Amino acid sequence: MPTVRFAGAGAYVPSRVITNERIAKAFPGWSAERILEKTGIVERRYLWEMDEKGTAIPPPENDLPIYPASNTDMCEIALRKALGQSGVNPSELDAIFLVTCTPDELNFNHDAMQLHRRLGCRTDTFALVVDDGCGGTPYIIDMAAKMMEGGRFKTVAVVASTLTSPHMNREVYTDEILPEPGHKPLNAFLSAYVFGDGAGAVILRADGEEGTGILSTLSGNTHEELVIRRGGGGMKLPYQGRVRPGDMAFVVNGQKVAESYPLYMSQCINGVLEKHPKLRSEVKRYYFHQPNRRLMEFFMQKAGLPAERVAMNVHRYGNTSAAGMLILLAEDIESGQVRLGSGDLVLVAAVGASVHYGAQLVRL
Repeated sequence: MPTVRFAGAGAYVPSRVITNERIAKAFPGWSAERILEKTGIVERRYLWEMDEKGTAIPPPENDLPIYPASNTDMCEIALRKALGQSGVNPSELDAIFLVTCTPDELNFNHDAMQLHRRLGCRTDTFALVVDDGCGGTPYIIDMAAKMMEGGRFKTVAVVASTLTSPHMNREVYTDEILPEPGHKPLNAFLSAYVFGDGAGAVILRADGEEGTGILSTLSGNTHEELVIRRGGGGMKLPYQGRVRPGDMAFVVNGQKVAESYPLYMSQCINGVLEKHPKLRSEVKRYYFHQPNRRLMEFFMQKAGLPAERVAMNVHRYGNTSAAGMLILLAEDIESGQVRLGSGDLVLVAAVGASVHYGAQLVRL
């Protein structure tokens, strides 16, 4: 029976660099030196410009001369790169699953439907936005792979993105929220410091030979609020008067992330290697969700992972949430660090948000 393989990957990361000095000035809280000390992040990349007061500057309303200018634009670039690398025509896609919590428009699968239209996909090609964050990409790859094993889908695109820059606003990202009654308030400025923009895509094909492609996959759920965003839903619409500025921010609960990341990432790695214990030493590259560099380094040391095998760009791009793993993979393929069709063994794993987690052991 054919296995599901990774046929191609693509990525887009904006070129606009936002330094620690600039972000610290825009969102007072930590100094630039403290941001580097605590997170290991040197800079992040934004699609939209930001003024000195920390307010996002949108492109012109008629933004056709400016491309990319939106989440959909970034996703289109990443997806077209992945399609080109895989040799897949958009008409061959059976589904597009777009994993993001920062779509251009909230409702009706807008961004996925725009990709469907722009690429000229078949009318029966599924196009869905999956509202998810850091752990969502391997979670959805697991779901898609299981669908493909059932024979309904042969070719699927999984796209992931985060577009932080349009959300930037000093009033929002210097406010506090209360995670739970009786707990210490969380300030939103940490989230402004860590997140950056970017998109990644991978093409899955159900035509791999035995012993190739996805050798092992898993996903799961637990229930912790690692990242909190309370505004925008039916219970807290702005015009109801029940929202404070911080409710519109994506607020990272740093302590919970630090506690849960090593736990669930270890579960992910051990889970996909459980049936292939002899392959552990053969894994050439690890593609993980990257909360920040310091937490990554701590986990690598605790798990005994060789630093040269763990791909990392969070210090240059910031935390790109669901997109991070696919951006890392695409950059490695482009640089020749790993090669499609070579038999290189890689491992993808992530955990995040509420909590979704997932992992894949893949023979490229």
